[in-house]
Amino acid sequence: MSIKSYTKSKGNQERPRKRISRKQRKRQKILVRCFALFVILLFVVGMGFGIYEVYRRAKREPVEQPELTVDYLTENPYSRPGDELKKVKNIFVHYTANPGTSAAQNRSYFENLKDTQETSASSHFIIGYEGEIIQCIPLEEIAYSVKTRNEDSISIECCYVSEDGKFTEETYQSLIHLVKWLLYEYDLKPKDVLRHYDVGGKPCPLYYVEHEDAWKAFLKEL
Repeated sequence: MSIKSYTKSKGNQERPRKRISRKQRKRQKILVRCFALFVILLFVVGMGFGIYEVYRRAKREPVEQPELTVDYLTENPYSRPGDELKKVKNIFVHYTANPGTSAAQNRSYFENLKDTQETSASSHFIIGYEGEIIQCIPLEEIAYSVKTRNEDSISIECCYVSEDGKFTEETYQSLIHLVKWLLYEYDLKPKDVLRHYDVGGKPCPLYYVEHEDAWKAFLKEL
């Protein structure tokens, strides 16, 4: 084979390397710089948000736990299953739907469900119409209060004497104190406080379902 033929044959086998133009190299450098700036920006924003959260939490005034009686229900499948409450996203306010009954009587109703087995029901707290607070379920456990939200919420039952479901002033003030304390403990905001009505449409607590302005006023006090 002649040198000329060999050269021609080799040229057919090897393709010349594609050269990157100056314009392409410049574009690549710009893209790399933009990506680096984007990563830096994300880092700065994340750091800023973290610093703001630390500052916000440090600025909040601590709320003392209200006076309450701890009287846990007996562990049972109907009112205290003992399942872990892993997170708290909302605090739910309820009413007992049984005018004139006390916190102690409603606590007894929850306790007796282990024997009657008529339904599944309970709440973490019950506030009486004289303002007394009974804690029925540890805050590390779920209560049977809002069917679809038991796993990520805390519930408060409120007693009342008025037929329209309005709470007494004593109940109202205890509710405000208790909710403020829970908001502080779980780093939640007033918008995270809901009525049972807000999930599922049950008219509970009745007065605050029928008087939307009163519910908004309650949230403002938090």
